[in-house]
Amino acid sequence: MTEPTTPDHATPCIIGIDLGTTNSLVAYCDAAGPRILPSPDGQRILPSVVRLSPDTGEAEAIGDEARRHAVEFPTQTIYSSKRLMGRAAADLGDEQGRLAYEVVEGEQDTARVKVGRHVLAPQQIAAMILTELRRWAEAALGHPVRKAVVTVPAYFDDAQRQATRDAGRIAGLQIVRIVNEPTAAALAYGLGIRQLRDDNKGRATPLVKRAEGSVSLSTKVNPEACNDPQSQTTSGDAGRSNAQTVAVFDLGGGTFDVSILRLEQTKDGSIDQVIATAGDTHLGGDDVDQMIVNLIQREVSERFFAGEAIEFPPATRQAFRHFAEAAKMRLSTEDSTELVIDLGDGREYQRTLKRDEFEEMIGPWLSRALACCERALRDARLEPSQIDRVVMVGGSTRIPAVQEGVRKLFAREPYTALNPDEVVALGAAVQGSILAGVNRGMLLLDVIPLSLGIETMGGAVSKLIVANQTIPARATEMFSTYAEGQTNVKIHVLQGERELVKDCRSLGEFDLRGIPPMPAGLPKIEVTFLVDANGILSVQAVEQRSGRRASIQVVPHHGLTREEVDRMEADSYAHAREDMAQHRLIDLKMNAQLDIRHIRKQLERVADQLDPAYRERVLRHVAEVEGFIEQGDAADGDAFAAALTAMDHATVRLAELNITQTLKGE
Repeated sequence: MTEPTTPDHATPCIIGIDLGTTNSLVAYCDAAGPRILPSPDGQRILPSVVRLSPDTGEAEAIGDEARRHAVEFPTQTIYSSKRLMGRAAADLGDEQGRLAYEVVEGEQDTARVKVGRHVLAPQQIAAMILTELRRWAEAALGHPVRKAVVTVPAYFDDAQRQATRDAGRIAGLQIVRIVNEPTAAALAYGLGIRQLRDDNKGRATPLVKRAEGSVSLSTKVNPEACNDPQSQTTSGDAGRSNAQTVAVFDLGGGTFDVSILRLEQTKDGSIDQVIATAGDTHLGGDDVDQMIVNLIQREVSERFFAGEAIEFPPATRQAFRHFAEAAKMRLSTEDSTELVIDLGDGREYQRTLKRDEFEEMIGPWLSRALACCERALRDARLEPSQIDRVVMVGGSTRIPAVQEGVRKLFAREPYTALNPDEVVALGAAVQGSILAGVNRGMLLLDVIPLSLGIETMGGAVSKLIVANQTIPARATEMFSTYAEGQTNVKIHVLQGERELVKDCRSLGEFDLRGIPPMPAGLPKIEVTFLVDANGILSVQAVEQRSGRRASIQVVPHHGLTREEVDRMEADSYAHAREDMAQHRLIDLKMNAQLDIRHIRKQLERVADQLDPAYRERVLRHVAEVEGFIEQGDAADGDAFAAALTAMDHATVRLAELNITQTLKGE
């Protein structure tokens, strides 16, 4: 990624801010695409928490520092102040009783925060958070920042939106645009900006035929599959091919909302309209944490206190919550997790929480969220099949059961390529770049700028989609395992024109787990790459014998300028000969090691049928090939290949003996 450049007067700097209830972020978009701007110490997310001084009414701590010590300063620590923005104190109702700090009625019956003798408007609290984010941005960009795009929930009314603008003004920021959070999430993916292609565009060109010695078992290309059904317009949009209907599923820590958007590009610019919204202000990841906490407390009580109701001290409750949150996060990537808690006095709570049990536990919680989606669809008078895109926002959408529930409800793969915690801020930055006139050519791609592939054994790259294919594009290849009894396979997705992993750009990785243990080379793992009309790459791996599958979404062009793409292409030409030579050596080494492994097994199996002279000849060939393996990068590729071929010819009789023994059932 290139370093940010100081914009000139003709290109004003406009940052994007997600001013969240729980967390806030700041982002910036230039020719390299949108990116989160971290704090000087590398922090990417700022908790929306402020500790106020009772003496001065000013901020003593903002973010992590304030949140860590909230128990010590409960009445001075202000959190969830976004819920007070533009609202009357009387409107809070029961919500006020759940706040540890004091909320009073201010001018014009508005809700205010009271700490000591100081009374502050929620806008002032928000301004403190915005000021901190502005400080982060100025440190990251290296120049002053005066303008920002700020996001708000779609349901915010005029008073709440004006309060957001006021907060920006207090923080010394000109809020040039207020953007709905679901619209920002759509913008981050480039939805609604370009017209959808007609049916005759976007077909993928055939893949280049692979060189001899490729590690893949076979290659299959289906150009017709490149017409991704998700990239076509709905029947209700006939005649309006540039319109899209997008559902934004926003499940955070404390709240959930779903918005149905109509996004359209006209000659006068882009238009977005919120057709329907639904949600639950008390439904989020915190509820999942509490379910696990309840499970732990119940079982601790049963095991160590004969089932009596126990009032656990604050420190213990905090430990339970910590373990619960960690367990929830692990179960998003693992099939099970261990809970081990030292209760003191020689008592230790320990149990395994499996993903199946976890998903059964959260079933009713997930059903509430999906019911909101169904309600929003009814209000919008739409069927799930009429939704073109589903965008996932909020950290709780990382839970696999949530993604699967959304996938089934809308009958399409949801967008998960961007970090769900960051997608709204990234979208705000995209809007800022549009208003600033920044070149957005790298955000929305018509062709694949650099080849896409996966890592194979030995650090080589197997390319599935080659550079300059039009999008949407799709390619599938078959792979297998290298180790005996291998049950997990890591899929490492790469971008670039070079032949080795070390020279390419990593886009992400995921694990295909639960493969039945089989001999090396027997599992059939089908890897599919699909780049849709918005430049989102989906990678899926399926083990065909067991049906086990896993997938990931990434943005393959994110963070690259046109100049960087050109440089990477030039490097591939400059190093083509040496790269191909190294790739060939890697393939020869991998194939040789597999062959030698099989030869040694065969020698052992039919040892009593071999004359010593033939056995000695086979072992000499094996030793010669092993010598080339030991030479590594210094090996002569032609000589290595010749030695491998000679070993293959020398072991034909050995293979025949093994086949004969197999047919006899021995």
